[in-house]
Order: sequence, then C-alpha cells, then structure tokens
Amino acid sequence: MSIRFEEVSKRYGMQLIVENLSLEVRDSELFVLLGASGSGKSTMLRMAAGLTAVDSGRILFHDKDVTRQRPQERGVGFVFQHYSIFNHMDVAQNIEFGLKIRKVPAAERREKRDKLLDLVGLAGLGARYASELSGGQQQRVALARALAYEPQVLLLDEPFGALDVKIRSQLRRSLKEIQRNLRVTTILVTHDQDEAFELADRIGLLERGRLVEVGPAESMYSKPKSLHAAIFLGAGTVLVGSAQNGKAILGPLSLPIPDDLPHEEGAKVQVLFRPEDVNILEAPPPAERSLGLGVVIEQNFMGALRRVRLRLPQLPGTRQIAPSVPFGEEGLVVDAAVGSKMPPDKNEYWVSLQSYHVLEQVGPRVLVIDNDRAPFVLRIAGQLVDRLEGSSTLLSIVKDAREEELVRKDLATRQQQSGLENAEITIRTGSVPEQILMEQNTGLYSLVVLAPPPRKGVAGNMLERRTQLRSLRKLGGTVRRVLQHVIVPTLILKSDRPAFTRLLICTAVGEPGKNDVRVGGRLARRLGASVTLLYVAQGSGGPKGLVRAHLESAASTVRALEVPVEIRVRQAESPSEGILSESRESDCDLIVIGNHGPSRSIFGSSDVTLQVLLGADRPVLIVPEGESF
Repeated sequence: MSIRFEEVSKRYGMQLIVENLSLEVRDSELFVLLGASGSGKSTMLRMAAGLTAVDSGRILFHDKDVTRQRPQERGVGFVFQHYSIFNHMDVAQNIEFGLKIRKVPAAERREKRDKLLDLVGLAGLGARYASELSGGQQQRVALARALAYEPQVLLLDEPFGALDVKIRSQLRRSLKEIQRNLRVTTILVTHDQDEAFELADRIGLLERGRLVEVGPAESMYSKPKSLHAAIFLGAGTVLVGSAQNGKAILGPLSLPIPDDLPHEEGAKVQVLFRPEDVNILEAPPPAERSLGLGVVIEQNFMGALRRVRLRLPQLPGTRQIAPSVPFGEEGLVVDAAVGSKMPPDKNEYWVSLQSYHVLEQVGPRVLVIDNDRAPFVLRIAGQLVDRLEGSSTLLSIVKDAREEELVRKDLATRQQQSGLENAEITIRTGSVPEQILMEQNTGLYSLVVLAPPPRKGVAGNMLERRTQLRSLRKLGGTVRRVLQHVIVPTLILKSDRPAFTRLLICTAVGEPGKNDVRVGGRLARRLGASVTLLYVAQGSGGPKGLVRAHLESAASTVRALEVPVEIRVRQAESPSEGILSESRESDCDLIVIGNHGPSRSIFGSSDVTLQVLLGADRPVLIVPEGESF
C-alpha cells in the first residue's frame, strides 16, 4: 500500500504548519518523518490518518484518494506516544477491542489476539491490566491493538518518546522485525535521529512544514544535500570557503569539488566533515589535508568513542557555520572521534582530514514584499540579492483572485527593471500581513524585505505612549503585524539608500545581544560592509567591566568573519535616543537591532525596537531572538 501526499497544506489561523508538501511512501516501506518540534511531522501523520483535515492538496492510498474519507474508512492503525490503552480492560480485551466493534467472531478474535501477543512479546500476559505492566509493555499492547484488524497502513507518532533508553532500543528492534514480517506500510514520526537511523528504509527531513530532503539514512548522513540536513543529522564541522578552478579553497587547503556538485567560480563552498573524518596527529600531516595545529579544549567519553574538540587558528578566507564558535572567540572549533581507550595525553595535536563532503551550492533566500507605494523596494532588493549571491521570491498579495493574472503581468514587467529578473513570483490572496507571515513561516527564508507606507511625519516626544501609538499607526498595519510574529531577520526599508556599506549594530549584554551581533556580522560579511558596534550607556560614567567584556567579545566575533569593526560607546538619556543620534551622526546605511524589548514585543511602551523603528530615517534590520543569517 503506497501513500502519496500531493501538495498538501495545513494551517491553524495565521500559522502555516505544512506548506505544499509532496511525498510518496512506497509499498511495505518503513518511512521516518524526522524533524524538530513544530516542523509539522505530527500534523502530516494526523492528516494521513484522517484525524486532521487537509486544507488543500490530496492524500492517496494506493492511488485511491482518501483525503475526505473518515478515519475508520482508511484502514489505518495509529499508535500514539502515550500508550492510550484502556485501563479498565486487560491486555487481551485491549487487543480485541477494534475487532469486537467490527463484529469479528469471537473465535477469530481470540486467534488473532494470541498471534499478536506472541508477535509483540507478550504471550501469557493477556490477563494483566495496564497497572500491572511496564511502560514498554503498555506500548507493545498499543502496537498489537493497532495491528489487530490488519491495517493497510501503520502510523506511529513518537511511540517510544516516553520510555527509557534501554526499553526504547528493545522496542525499536521489535518494531522493525514486526514491520518486516507483516510488510505493512509504516510512517513513524520522531525527532530522534538515532531512532531514524536504526529504523528507516528512508528518512524525510522536515523543517517549518517543508520537506528539506528525502533519502536513505546512510546517504543523508554521509552525503547530505542541504546545510540543514548536514547540521541536523549528526555532529560535524561545516566550513565555508570559495570555489577556485574546481576546488574548495579553505585557507591553505585546496579540496577538489566533485563534478556532480558544480560551483560557479568565486562562489561560496560549504564543506562538511564528520568527527570520524578527522585525524588528530602528533606529527604534522601532509599540507594538502592539514587544518593546522589545534589545542584540546574538551573531550567527552561516549562509550566506544571519545569526542575530542579542538580549537585551531582561523583559516584565511574561511568561515565556520557548525559547530557554533563561542561568542567572542576567533579561530575554528573542530570535533574529532577517537577510540575511547586512547584518550589524548597531550594538549596540542595536528588536525587533518581523511575525507569531506561538499554541499550543493545555495545562497540565502530573500522574500521581497512588493509595495507599489514604495517602488524603490524592488530596486534595492535586487541589489541586495545580487550582493548576497542568493535567490529571491517576489510576493504580492491581492484581495480578489480575479486580480491575480493582471498583478502577475505587472510584477513581471517591473521585476525586469529592478535586478530581480530571476525572482520567483508568488501571488497570494487575502489579508496582506497574514499572507506575508504564512509565506515567511514556511519558505525557509534568510531575510524578509518590505517597506511601510509613506508617512507624513512623527510627533515630537516618542516616549509618551499616546504619541507612540499615533506614530505606530503611521508604520502601517502590515509592518506592525509582521513584526509581531517575525521569525526571520526583517529589513524595513524606510528610505531609498543606494548601498549598505556601513552597518550600525546595536548591542546589549546578554544572549539576545550576542545573536544580534552574529546576524549583523554575517550580513556585513556577505555585503562587504564595515561594522560599528554601539552600546548606549545611560547616565554618567563609562561602561562597566561586564559591558566592556561583552563589547570586546562582540568585536572578536565580527573580526572572525573578516569584517572591519569598531566599538562605539555613547552616553544618552535612553537607548533609543543614543541609537538614533549615532545613526544620524555616523550616517550609517543600516541599523541592526533585536526584536527583544522588555516585554519581548514591539508594542511595549518602553520598547527600544519600536522607538528606533519609528524615529529612524534610514533602513532598519530587526533580528528576532535565536535566528541566524
């Protein structure tokens, strides 16, 4: 029984959970949907079972459309994470329950029950109740009950998540054996990559409701196509260099790029190597595979292996994506795997590569919101996409679907004049802010670009709440609602500035401030811009020790990206006043600020982000917490 999802979408209010997802699960396959919490994997399973309605698209079982069928008509067995067996029934009654309501004769029920008890390893325990069973045994009962009426499809939603490690491992082996014996098409949802590796015939990796990559576990681990798969599936180091004459240049290293993964000359190259691909040596290795002399900073016992982490000098023209280099530190961090019986006895080792994998060439994805009230947006966005070496989607929202074709033609004409001639055009119908958020939530974008409607001016004292609210309305409802739910860095183009060569990054002590520095620094590196790190001190006196340490660490983080950086400390009565004054005096091209005021919302009366956005006369990049560029 094959299962096919055809452009399936599901949303809850403004939140798009699954977006135009297409996938085929083969007959008798054990397919694993893998992803972080909130990626949409459980929603996919519930739509397949008929427990959650599909908003658009189709689901087919063996080429039969079951999209609108009721759950009991689909022939599906479903096992939840939390056993869900009936406490007032014994094991035998639980297993027979589905058969009984289908009016299967008693003798046949008993025969199937006994076979299933033996199959799941519970023979002789049919008279026990849930209170007399372990968690693993209860989950075996749930599995047997789901298999009792011989479903054509078996769906398992993190079935081992509530169990301890040893029981999980035993049940995984049992499940794989049962699935192979019965040859029932199975989809299992999990966020545990070890579980996916052990069970899956194939893995589908989900991120924000989209299918990032599909393939056998081994190939997705050793040769992932995407950066997300490379980082999510197992530990590893990802370095970014440049392509020259068919090779990835990482400082002194020159690594051949495979013919099936071509990169344009001068393009960025992402190189992955797992801990087992790394050697640590006492003597210098051949130069063509040497990463340099590293210092051991950490080692962890992991059973058969020992994970050793080393810090190495920065390689010229090279940037590290994973693992994340600690804030304020320069250089590279590399993980190596060695035998656990041979712990490192020295502090320094030479590090070399046994093997590596080049990821497919990609650039940042930019979502550009068309606003005919601010026509310069397309032109500036075109320049940005070109300098970022990325791809773009040009989004326009119409109120009536009948307008779509006319708007598409007009947009196609204007995009040719803006440098966005290669942009994908997307037309959505409905509320402007809602449609922007839906596209943003699921498009795996790195940056959103939009402009507020023109405004006539801002009243004097922005610190007064009444005046703030009046001014806020002049930003437009679209901008306000988008910023309330922003999940990727969002560039608000408040003026027509021809270039972004000087970035003002506003920072404060703490994790959100560190993230703003990282995002702004990476953007500056891609744009070839310089950075001023600004800290606004309120009251008299210079910055205290903790602030100075933060600023020095921030500067080191930016320098590690090979971006020119200076530190600026400014005295002001309020952070917003200091930021706005500095932006005007330095004539920066872009203000970078976090979306993290006191109430974690731009609507708080003392929210610095809001005050800067309202008062700025130049573009502002708003960085949500935890997001990267």
